[in-house]
Amino acid sequence: MKYISRKLEERVVSSLVHNPVTAVLGPRQSGKSTLARHLVANWKEALYLDLERPSDLRKLEDAELFFTSQKGKLVCLDEIQRKPDLFPVIRSLTDEWGGNGHFLILGSASRELVEQSSESLAGRISYKYLSPFTWDEIKFACSWEKFMVQGGFPRSILAANTSASFDWREDFISTFLERDLRQWIGFSSTTMRRLWQMLAHLNGQVTNLSMIGSSLGVSHTTIRNYIDLLADTFMLSVLQPRMANTGKRQVKSPKTYLTDTGIANTLLGLRSYEQLIGHPSFGICWETLVLSELKAHFPEADYTFYRTSHGSEIDFLTEMAGQLIAVECKATASPALHRGTYSAIEDLKPAITYVVSPVANGWPMRKGIKVVSLAELITNLQSLS
Repeated sequence: MKYISRKLEERVVSSLVHNPVTAVLGPRQSGKSTLARHLVANWKEALYLDLERPSDLRKLEDAELFFTSQKGKLVCLDEIQRKPDLFPVIRSLTDEWGGNGHFLILGSASRELVEQSSESLAGRISYKYLSPFTWDEIKFACSWEKFMVQGGFPRSILAANTSASFDWREDFISTFLERDLRQWIGFSSTTMRRLWQMLAHLNGQVTNLSMIGSSLGVSHTTIRNYIDLLADTFMLSVLQPRMANTGKRQVKSPKTYLTDTGIANTLLGLRSYEQLIGHPSFGICWETLVLSELKAHFPEADYTFYRTSHGSEIDFLTEMAGQLIAVECKATASPALHRGTYSAIEDLKPAITYVVSPVANGWPMRKGIKVVSLAELITNLQSLS
């Protein structure tokens, strides 16, 4: 498969130059290994090890001895979360060697989980997030309708046809449940599959742990742990509500979104755009796509939502350059805002509200409110960050 340039590549190279250790984190099959192999192939001296390969693991039976023999090279360690005992050795050697660009580590667990194992690397490591393909990275190869259906995972969006793409996503889900979850103790793949499918039907909704637990026959604590695992492995985004002093009763439970529209559509059994556009989840699918793009382009930003018991609501809120930005998603070429959105805007008084729609070019809706395409949203926010 021909290498497709990733927007993150330049930032990773810069990080390698300025830090002893650089971590690239993201979902499985999002392209981390491909990106790393590309960098290693073009680095002056570098070595790539896949910690899921027994032959590479054997090289690290005496990790200190092996790493010392590779001094001066960039050592790339893929799936680092499978061998957390390497972190103290890495810390010790980077302190001894001085300088930068010693280790590039890749992981399919969240920054929080990696940090639990790598506290000793504080001040020595820089974290970068690699999402599946963003729209601007892959739009040369597909329509946005296809991207919306098949999602951004490389082997899904670049599959030969829609059938092959759907089959790959089904296999990805099974592999994640039956193999990848084995490293996490106390989780049932059967329960997780049922929960994942339920969350696909509840995508973008406020999460009721007790209701979900009752439906699946497990406790709300178990559901919370399972949701945390899906979030920690980048399969799920959990958005907390923004609590504002508005004098209104506000929703206090979080919302959950599947992080990839292709995976969500597979769990719903939707194979084509024609099936998706006629399905009740179409609007939420667009909302999911917008959130995924936001988190891919601005991974350090915090995202919340606003909702009151009286119907005031904004899909996403974030702060950039000291300004509160509101984002409302409308999966139509002729977007209109309902009374609850205007009420929420009045409550929060954001610097600007973007109404993101599948249009080629946006337009001002009224003062402080702009209709924008997905590309225009990213460009406008980049000018602030």
